[in-house]
Amino acid sequence: MEQKSIDLASMLASVQKTAMSVLTSPSAFFREMPKTGGFVEPLIFMVIMGIISGLIQTIFSLFIAGGMAMGVASIILVPILVGILGFVGAAILFVIWKLLGSKEDYETAYRCGAYISVLMPIITVLGIIPYLGSIVGIALSVYFLVIASVEVHKIPSQKAWLVFGIIGAIFIILNISAQMSAGKVSREAGKFRERMEETSKAMKKQAEQMQKQTEDIQKQTEEMLKQAEEARKAAEEMQKQSQKE
Repeated sequence: MEQKSIDLASMLASVQKTAMSVLTSPSAFFREMPKTGGFVEPLIFMVIMGIISGLIQTIFSLFIAGGMAMGVASIILVPILVGILGFVGAAILFVIWKLLGSKEDYETAYRCGAYISVLMPIITVLGIIPYLGSIVGIALSVYFLVIASVEVHKIPSQKAWLVFGIIGAIFIILNISAQMSAGKVSREAGKFRERMEETSKAMKKQAEQMQKQTEDIQKQTEEMLKQAEEARKAAEEMQKQSQKE
């Protein structure tokens, strides 16, 4: 048990050191990054970045009504999705870099993508800022992809900036459009909810009025029955007096 604890601590310390190297000196990191060595180490790094992102989402969910369940699910789902989609993303990057003239293999592309995932927690935090947050997050990703292109894949800087800049611009447009559409849907949903509440209030008010009218009719009916009973008794009294006379 003690040995496992030491291994875990050592692994977390290694991930922290790697993350700081990528963030503070990306050019030097990718220049010196081993291009081989297996998938385990970069996979673990990417999954831990996913766990951190999931924890951040959970913290944010505490300030959203009904968001706790979604936040807890993020801790479980985000690392799993990151681990699976990391291989898909690496395949896409591998194709792009090959088209740009890279001579590196898939493993190198995977390692580059895995270490660029250090941006995930930062992008998650930026995500709370509408529009601007997504723009900054995509711009950071493009910047790190260009550095990896130049330092690892030996692609000319201008070519890397042109290609990944265009891809980043497309993602920014799609992201902003999605946010605008989501905002429109949210506003329409809010208006629909308000209309439903107004309709519900009107129906409730109408039901109360109908209930009141029913009660009034019932009171009038009881009053009429009472008057009829009094009239009957008066008639019987008059009949008795008439018989006496």
